[in-house]
Amino acid sequence: MIFSRAGWQVALHDTAPGVAEAAIGLCAEGLKDLAAQGLCDDPVAAASRIRAASSLADAVSKADLVQENGPEKLEIKQALFAELDRLAPPDCILASSSSAIRTSLFTEALPGRHRCLVAHPVNPPHLIPLVELSGADWTSAEVIARARAIYASIGQVPIAVLKEIEGFVLNRLQGALLAEAFRLVSEGYVTPQDLDHTVKDGLGLRWSFMGPFETIELNAPGGIADYCARYTGFYKRLAADPASPEVYGEAATGRILSQWGPAEGLPEKMRARDRRLAALRAHKQSQKS
Repeated sequence: MIFSRAGWQVALHDTAPGVAEAAIGLCAEGLKDLAAQGLCDDPVAAASRIRAASSLADAVSKADLVQENGPEKLEIKQALFAELDRLAPPDCILASSSSAIRTSLFTEALPGRHRCLVAHPVNPPHLIPLVELSGADWTSAEVIARARAIYASIGQVPIAVLKEIEGFVLNRLQGALLAEAFRLVSEGYVTPQDLDHTVKDGLGLRWSFMGPFETIELNAPGGIADYCARYTGFYKRLAADPASPEVYGEAATGRILSQWGPAEGLPEKMRARDRRLAALRAHKQSQKS
């Protein structure tokens, strides 16, 4: 959606029959939702630039950039990137949407490993613009720069992960928050519903337009240094006693699920989420000045 919206011709391929074809309709629907918020000028024309490719070779043989979205399993990434490196033009950027797997783990043996990187988007990527760019030691600086320029040109917000690390930046931050959330709920300090209120009606309001460093700079008269002098005693004690892996165990998650309830109506809830995200994205764009 975001590439076609920006004028790119897009070819989709999936190994399962009918999946790519069905995705075109979903993209057309999503583009109309974007248009309703002023985030897509011509959704019909954008949708017309998306096609289903009959094979992986058909999809990538003339590509400038490949966005791989295969399963989050190392052996699959290795096999798939070997195929992509063989089939795609020599100057085509090969980008993975991996959420946690480092580029070096699935590209080391490739002749074209210099043009491979992770370009990790955030779900749903047509509404949340961040893209984490993380290459291996052998990824060309020119490839990183070209990828960054491409994602910026289509309306995304690319950031550079300067050194390889599992989970990159966003998922490590999310993981830290999730682990503490699971601990607080599973140990009975708060209900899962009230914990969600704490984020969406508390921290999240600031985080929708400020990051953590800007937040703490504005929370103390003397800025970040003053904040650290005033408040990091508690944070040091918290860091010394982090949530353990057991917070994701069956006993802990069972206590959370018993309070949260069954997963019902998820497609409708996802559509509602997307509409609210589109409205928030449109609002943020209108307020940039």
